[in-house]
Amino acid sequence: MASTATRTATSTVSGPACCPGGLGTPMDRGTAEDLARLLKAVADPARLQLLALIKCSPSGESCVCDLTEPLGLSQPTVSHHLKVLTDAGILVREKRGTWAWFAIAPGRLAELAAVLA
Repeated sequence: MASTATRTATSTVSGPACCPGGLGTPMDRGTAEDLARLLKAVADPARLQLLALIKCSPSGESCVCDLTEPLGLSQPTVSHHLKVLTDAGILVREKRGTWAWFAIAPGRLAELAAVLA
């Protein structure tokens, strides 16, 4: 899902590409399904923890190897959750050697917040 959020002079943020008007405008079934997929990606406690860990990291990014211990989950499980968030366009992934580093996609959390605003 590509991001189309833009900032205006008043710093307003539109919702994600599937529904830039958020819940403030009627939406068709396809748009509702796209939004539900996006919200489902963050509707998991481990994924919310991952987003918080990555967002709060000093560099704004985290290596998968640094995310397993705080969650108490195995590396394959953490990798699965990171893949779901990446596929939803919420995280961006950068391969560095044998490790994958993750950061929050610019503007995506603001887009998610705009859906419910």
